[in-house]
Order: sequence, then structure tokens, then C-alpha cells
Amino acid sequence: MRTTNTLRRTALALLTTATLALAPTALATPDHAGSGSPWRGAWAASPQAPTAPLGPNWSEQGFDNHTVRQVVRVTASGTRARIELSNRYGTTPLRITGATVARTSKGGALQPGSVRTLRFVGRASATVPVGGTLLSDGAPLPVKAFESLTVTLYLAGETGPATFHHFAGATAYRADGDHRADLSGSAFTETSTSSYYLSGVEVTGGRDTARRDGIVTFGDSITDGVGSATDADNRYPDELAERLAAAGRPRAVLNHGIAGNQVVNDTTWAGEKALTRFREDVLNERGVRTVVLLEGINDIGGSTVNFPAAPTPDVSVTELIKGHRTLIRQAHAKGLKVIGATLTPVKGSFYDTPANEAKRDAFNTWVRTSGAYDAIVDLDHAVADPTDPDRILPAYDSGDALHPNDAGYRAMAEALDLDEL
Repeated sequence: MRTTNTLRRTALALLTTATLALAPTALATPDHAGSGSPWRGAWAASPQAPTAPLGPNWSEQGFDNHTVRQVVRVTASGTRARIELSNRYGTTPLRITGATVARTSKGGALQPGSVRTLRFVGRASATVPVGGTLLSDGAPLPVKAFESLTVTLYLAGETGPATFHHFAGATAYRADGDHRADLSGSAFTETSTSSYYLSGVEVTGGRDTARRDGIVTFGDSITDGVGSATDADNRYPDELAERLAAAGRPRAVLNHGIAGNQVVNDTTWAGEKALTRFREDVLNERGVRTVVLLEGINDIGGSTVNFPAAPTPDVSVTELIKGHRTLIRQAHAKGLKVIGATLTPVKGSFYDTPANEAKRDAFNTWVRTSGAYDAIVDLDHAVADPTDPDRILPAYDSGDALHPNDAGYRAMAEALDLDEL
């Protein structure tokens, strides 16, 4: 009988382990997540496959006996926090030896007394399966909107190429060895402007626990914030969250832009097409009510340039509209409101051709007049030069005639009608 019971316990343990390892998303249990309180997104980044088209990063090599620190600014408050880790594009299971979350001090340093060890179903270490996503248990750390948190991951073994987000708009820090609980940032001598494995931060608790009014901004580099200052949180989704709070209408705003991303075409360097990633990146977000959809300029221009990879197949305006209609249907089926955005000017940029401009104008006319969205925001007009409407206003230009600077992103955020949101 003792042998039989032992075999049963062993079989049950193996079954439990296998279930956790194979599940694409392993949710924290209610006891560890904060008595079953609802969670909502406070920060997000869309995962990408390892690549280095725009400069060196750590994604292709991965990590081996490294500690990685990543600073994020949340846009929602709570009394507990947890993180989401993605191994969506990994080729081997990802072993997390240990992780912490803390309030950010300066650079790679942490505020004393704020460091919390993160656990995964009660354990200090965890494995994220190939293609999977893992949520930590909730950590007792009161968080305020617009506060910066530092997530530290210790990766003791070889990870292989890393799922990451190319343009983080913030500095990540790396150290050799285990420094997950260090208050000082002195060991973190290497830096990167990409993020690694970290795809979300969620909060629960406090007076806003039951709110389900978050906003996802979805798109390409202009949503991702290319052209804005690093570590300044001045991308248009950041500015929108600040504007909402200043108006006494605070909402979580999550950024799911990927630089170079397209609606219709997959690319080797800018993520899977929107038609594929929309379900994972947007529809699975917790606490969201509205999505702002700004994407298509790379579909229009991608077939006419040879940077940073080979040109992508030509996309007609009809195909681009069909793609947007599909995204709208998917969002509506999930109960989300969709705000469509016009494509911003490209005159003087590497996308500037008569054919591309004609496509942009035709698509923008459809956005303004089709009635396909629940509401629209005319970002084209918001940043255009009134004396030359096909060109971005010089005061808003980051320097490439395509991507706004901090002032341009602020103008985009101000163009959104808060009542429509």
C-alpha cells in the first residue's frame, strides 16, 4: 500500500509539473495573486523575435549567468504588483532562477526597503515553456500611477536567443552573476535600450481595483515612440496617460507598438503582422476597454525601401482597409471600443514617393469617412505643417521627416478626444 501511494503521489507531481510547463499562460493562483482580486494592466510591451537590425542588443546572444534590470513606468495604481514574462519566440524553455521588483532609485539602483522577491505559484524560480507566457504571483508592493518600478531577473544558465522588445524607450542594465537584490546599481556595467522577456506589469488592490477602462495603443514605431527621448516617458501613450490624469480621469494606457510593424505582412525584424499579434497583444490584456489603432504606413512604404531588410510585398489600400476591418471585428467581438487614427505625414522621409502619398491620402480618407470605427482621431492633421500638409511640422519632427519628437508626440496625445475614450 505504501508503494502504491508513493507511486500515485509521484504521478500526480509529474502531471502537475507537466501542466505548468505546457500551459501557454500560467496564471497565479488566487492565494498568491491577492485573494482573487481582479488584475489590470499597468505597463506592457509587445514581444518580438530576437533580431538586431537597428544596432546591437542582447537578444540574439541571450544570457548566461546574468542579472538583467529593467525600469518601467506604470500608469495604474494598486496595492500589489506582478509581472508577465514571455518566451513567445524562444527555442528552449526559459529558466528564471529568481526575480525581484522594487521602486526605482536612479539608473540601475533601487529604493531601500522596497525590494520584493517575486514568486511563481509559491516558488522562487520558474520555467517558461517554449512559446509560453508566465505570470508571477502578486507581490505586496503599493504602487502609484506614474511611479517607476525596476524588475530584476537572474538568469543563471544559458537562455539561448531571447524574446525581447527592440525599442523600449528606456535603459536596461546587465551584470555578471547574481545581483537580483542589490540596492546599488554599481554591478550593472552594461546597458541596452531594449527590454527582455518582460511583457507586462499588472496591479490589483486599492480603490481602483474594479476599474476596467484601460486603453491599449496599438501600432508601429510612432506608437512605440521612436524619435522620443530615452528614459523620458514622452511617447504619445505616455503623454495621453498624463493628460487623462491631469483632467481628473485617470486611465491605464498600455503601449503595444512595434517599430517597423505592418498590418498585412510579417517581417524578419519588426514582429509578426498585426493580423497575427493583435489577439495575443491586445485581446488578452486585462482591464482594457478601448484600443487606439494607428498602423499602416509601413505596409504602404515597406515595398519601396531596402532598409533595414529587403522590401516587403506591395500592399494595396484595399488590402490595408481589409486588414483594419478584421482588427475592428476582433476587438468588437471582445467588447472593446476601437478608435481609428489617420496616418501621419511622410513627405521628405525615406517613404516619400508620389505613389505612397496617394495611398496614404486614400487610406486617411477612408478612416475619416467610412464609419468603420467607433470614433476617429486625426493624427495626420495634428502634426502636419499647415503650410505644407503632407509634411510633418518642423517643430514636431525628430529629424527624419517621419517620426515625431517629444513635442510631436505631445500634440498627438492632445488630439485625442477624452470623451470618445
